[in-house]
Amino acid sequence: MRKPERRQMELVAQCTDDLVGPAHGVRTVAAAVAQLDLAAFREPIKAREGVAGRDATDPELLVSLWLYACIRGIGSARELARRCEESTAFRWLCGGVGVNHRMLSDFRTDHGAALDQLFTQVIAWLVDQELVSVSRVSQDGVRVRVSAGAGSFRREERLRKLLAESEKHVQELRQQVEEPEKLSVAAGRKKAVQRRVAQERQKRLEQALAQLPELKQRQQERVQRAGPGKYGQKIRDRELRVSTSDPEARVMKMPNGGYNPAFNVQLASDTRSRAIVGVEVTNEGSDSAGLSEALREQVERRSGCKVQQHLLDGAYLRNDDIARAHEQNVELFVPPKGARKPENRGRELQPKLRDTAAVRAWKQRMGSDEGKEIYKQRAATSETVNADLRSYRGLTQFTVRGLHKARCVALWCALAYNLMHFGTALLQ
Repeated sequence: MRKPERRQMELVAQCTDDLVGPAHGVRTVAAAVAQLDLAAFREPIKAREGVAGRDATDPELLVSLWLYACIRGIGSARELARRCEESTAFRWLCGGVGVNHRMLSDFRTDHGAALDQLFTQVIAWLVDQELVSVSRVSQDGVRVRVSAGAGSFRREERLRKLLAESEKHVQELRQQVEEPEKLSVAAGRKKAVQRRVAQERQKRLEQALAQLPELKQRQQERVQRAGPGKYGQKIRDRELRVSTSDPEARVMKMPNGGYNPAFNVQLASDTRSRAIVGVEVTNEGSDSAGLSEALREQVERRSGCKVQQHLLDGAYLRNDDIARAHEQNVELFVPPKGARKPENRGRELQPKLRDTAAVRAWKQRMGSDEGKEIYKQRAATSETVNADLRSYRGLTQFTVRGLHKARCVALWCALAYNLMHFGTALLQ
């Protein structure tokens, strides 16, 4: 019987470069990142030659680590730090450089502008190499669960009461910390930690109260659209709630039919190559909140090309969007909403006397055989991209708080997706 002998001493001569094979995917990631311009990530570094300070970790290493982590479906900084010690692929990337979860977590969300420029840089390169064409894009939304619990949502009255209690608690802790003669060293440190935690809670409560005016405005707009009927009265009587854990999170209807605190991740993809060319994160639970035009403008800004055809789900349909797209010479492909009356179902695309020129053109386009064939590409593109991000790239739940940080996470996942599909071409 061969049994393990774990106390046997061995002298092993090993090179870090031998940890992974020549065809390993991690080598492609490192080589592709080396081709990118990361100057925006290096600008905030204060440790410079001739200036006192600890050496900074190269952003090229941190970018490579997060991209390869997203490719492997890892979305936690603690898990990534553990892999850097145990996994041969991540150890090869580190090359002897030590990292910890705090460094990794801060880097992922502290460089939003640089990350946005990097995503634009990759899209522009793909367009320049004619690997991606944005003349026809498909857009869809993915509702991603956030870390805030359903029980963290509070009404305005309760929020103000909690804020008053938090301010009082912070004041008491401040007085205790400012009188060190009455406390031991250990007790002083403990009180300082408690004070910092209380201040963070107070800040979140203030942010939660600051969200109420926007929510009230949205509620008023929904009431005006619904009219004076029972549905409008139901919206008017609904009490507004805000999360004390993540004030920017909203309760949304999820793909499983339930309701959970989440963010709405909007993705625009090229139908020919299925590359992600646009990313936006909002707390709008409905896709009909004017999200199509903003994402189309983002795609044109990143690629420098004109979007000619825009494929959307039926939830995006708004007459204002159709009119705006018609003015911009953009063909919208979006199915009509079903008629309320059973006798009118199936006749939604029939022209009417009150239809504008934009609506008539849209109805004619969606009713034609060519338009139906083009619209089939929406599901084949967006649903594939969404499934890839949720199943393999770690876009299952946001472990960070706030729209800004959630957008950074979504950009990392989109970059990893594009690198996974076009990384080899980037090296040619």
